[in-house]
Amino acid sequence: MRTVPLPVAYMPLVDAAPLIVAHELGFDEAEGVSLDLRAAPSWSSLRDMLSFGHVDAAHMLSPVPIAMALGLGGMATPLSAVSVLSVNGNVIGVGAALEHRLRDDGFPFNMADARAAGAALARVADGPLVFGVPFPFSMHVELLRYWVAGTELAGTPVEIRTVPPPLMAQALAAGEIDAFCVGEPWGSVAVEDKVGALLLPCRAIWSFAPEKVLAVRTEWADTESHVLGGLMRAVWRAGRWLSSPESRTTAAEMLSRKSYLNVPPEVIDRALTGEFTVSATGEQRKVDGFVEFFESAASFPWRSQAKWIARQLADRNGLDPAQAAQAAAGVFRSDLYRRELQSVGAELPGASEKLEGAILQPTEVASTHGSLILSQNLFFDRRIFDPTG
Repeated sequence: MRTVPLPVAYMPLVDAAPLIVAHELGFDEAEGVSLDLRAAPSWSSLRDMLSFGHVDAAHMLSPVPIAMALGLGGMATPLSAVSVLSVNGNVIGVGAALEHRLRDDGFPFNMADARAAGAALARVADGPLVFGVPFPFSMHVELLRYWVAGTELAGTPVEIRTVPPPLMAQALAAGEIDAFCVGEPWGSVAVEDKVGALLLPCRAIWSFAPEKVLAVRTEWADTESHVLGGLMRAVWRAGRWLSSPESRTTAAEMLSRKSYLNVPPEVIDRALTGEFTVSATGEQRKVDGFVEFFESAASFPWRSQAKWIARQLADRNGLDPAQAAQAAAGVFRSDLYRRELQSVGAELPGASEKLEGAILQPTEVASTHGSLILSQNLFFDRRIFDPTG
């Protein structure tokens, strides 16, 4: 079967797994495409690779195409997020100095309570806290700022500095940053290098946050719909494969290869299983639902998620929130998701928006196949975001 070569950019992170698995297990060729995966050295270079047409699709931070639609960041190429590649998957960690102060303060490093973690960090801070994040427009920044504003950290000066994910542990060791918010496996690498400890999974801030999206140029989506459909279905099949517990060992070994993450498989496995080593002393913590690729319609691009991101960006950059929300809704392409994935039996919610932060426990909602179970969706401060407001 002849396939269409398709250049796709990604960053070396666990949440690039759907693209890597789609290629390695042949889900791409089964859908008539051949993924040419190209690692990017930074998120800015990945954005530019897609915007300038050097690749046709990309593993992208969910706020990036929204920021571009709002005229932020100096790049205006219209992009479409055609599916969510991953939900959650980030960790907040601290360097050795902060770890020692937190332990002296009695903090248990239980990876569970966002309010308690914020309060403890505020107590031990002896000046401004410098956090490393991978990119200015990212869920790392949005969740970090949301957490800081809603806890006792609101009274502590916080500086956010951009550091590429693979360099986060080095920046921590060099004293360039005090703490970090980063996607796995790079938080665990800091633990392995004995330069940091894990404080909190970002799912403790928002339990169902869209982390990475599958992004394409909007013009390309309009003109190459057949190729786009093949790409989306291949990635969806890979996410379904990743959702099986029996797949995790194979997935960790696959991602660990030098051509991809070049990190030991046992370190990658922590994100896939949620069984973390949080400090150099070997303390173990379990984080259920640390990263999700498939279950609970994880890959569906909810327009309400896009509007939440847009509201955060608008408030911080002095933009009209209603106009920002409207622009963002056009970026998360639930229409293309429905069109291209209905043939494979994907769970398609009956609506394209929902109240974000309003699901206390797994809840049944209407879908094209009758019903769909949505996982818990809560913000740590129990706020509810109404996308129609």
